[in-house]
Amino acid sequence: MPDVSPDIDLIRSDLLAWYDAHARSLPWRAAVGAARTEPYRVWLSEVMLQQTTVPHATPYFHAFTTRWPKVSDLAAAEDAEVMGAWAGLGYYARARNLLACARAVAGEHGGVFPNTEATLLALPGVGAYTAAAVASIAFDRAANVVDGNVERVMARLFAVETPVPAARPELKRLAGLFITDERPGDWAQALMDLGATVCRPKSPSCGVCPVASECLGLASGEPTRFPLKTKKADRPHRRGAAYVLVDDQGRVAVETRPDKGLLGGMLGLPTSDWTTDAPSGAAPIEAEWREAGAVEHVFTHFSLTLTVMTARGETASPWRWMPVEAARAALPTVFAKALDRASAPDLFT
Repeated sequence: MPDVSPDIDLIRSDLLAWYDAHARSLPWRAAVGAARTEPYRVWLSEVMLQQTTVPHATPYFHAFTTRWPKVSDLAAAEDAEVMGAWAGLGYYARARNLLACARAVAGEHGGVFPNTEATLLALPGVGAYTAAAVASIAFDRAANVVDGNVERVMARLFAVETPVPAARPELKRLAGLFITDERPGDWAQALMDLGATVCRPKSPSCGVCPVASECLGLASGEPTRFPLKTKKADRPHRRGAAYVLVDDQGRVAVETRPDKGLLGGMLGLPTSDWTTDAPSGAAPIEAEWREAGAVEHVFTHFSLTLTVMTARGETASPWRWMPVEAARAALPTVFAKALDRASAPDLFT
């Protein structure tokens, strides 16, 4: 590999020219050369896109901005409404942070997002990446916006030999070399688009990359070797039981989970504890429980097998009844899976 450094100015010039011609059309993004995107839309999209793909987040973004077109509208929404609308996006702490931030903007900033990285970072639930993204994209501030796509581009451009996550400070420093007052918002989005559409993790399109001539990873002959990664520890596995109780009208019993913890504040089916051992303990109420099989689900830090138990019966607070289809639409994915597993022909009739 040649003992040279990438040409920062040439990369900036070539990548911005490529972005002008090839920018993705996204529902939360202003067209190249148009007025800046409204901060609410930038912020909402960035929160949704954390750990979520663009195709998966897009219908949720449309639904949220139709139902709550301004940050003040979202701030005034009931917690349960927002949690229900968020179901299926996962990482439910984001939904709680979304509400907390919207209410802070509405209550403390008159419904107007602050326009600097530092003041955005002071909002509840807004981390360094989101603050930089909103400052850069919505307000054209010279902020260093570094997500997984940008890390991958930097690791390949500079052939960084340190594996992630240890390399992240160095990758952020390298990304900072490109930050200037010239089109910082477009630069941030150009890097994201390059990583998403060209410099992909497993099959980069190096032949059409606008900065291939400066890429040390490509010059090494093994661009997909970068970024190097530290081997992940095995994900632990947990087990539990989910209880699907149905009344004579075919409605299902649901509960609101505690605010703290996994799926906090979300609608859920009654469930046992999720432990590394086989499910144990008595069912939550007396009924003729029958096993309906099991479902598998993978969270960030562990995988889960839920044994699904079904019964007919009555219930009292804190459970409440919901029509099955309404519950299926509002439940997080893991519980929707359990409800589907329980849907034997005779259970809801």
